[in-house]
Amino acid sequence: MGTSSQLDTEIAARLKRDANGLVAAIAQDHDTGEVLMLAWMDDEALRRTLATGRATYYSRSRGEYWVKGETSGNTQQVKSVALDCDGDALLLRVEQRGPACHTGTATCFTGRELPLGVQR
Repeated sequence: MGTSSQLDTEIAARLKRDANGLVAAIAQDHDTGEVLMLAWMDDEALRRTLATGRATYYSRSRGEYWVKGETSGNTQQVKSVALDCDGDALLLRVEQRGPACHTGTATCFTGRELPLGVQR
């Protein structure tokens, strides 16, 4: 991709964005396979991630880009990025350093299980 300021046209053509131009990005631990978090990316966030190897997301609430761990030190070094079959979600396999969740838990799902109505 080099120094291009735009996302590769082939990749951009495969993305199916929501009405706000965003695609769901799932971060998964590269070594354990554990799902760490869900965030959002637009074309620029994905371009930055692919160019730098640092997970860069778009904050819907703040309306700005953020690099995971830039302020907390809990970084995500990207090992691979895959686009799902429908083109509407990305899977980032990352090396997570520190907790993935801003609340300090290992993942954004740790300790947040919901009760199932059906017992199996």
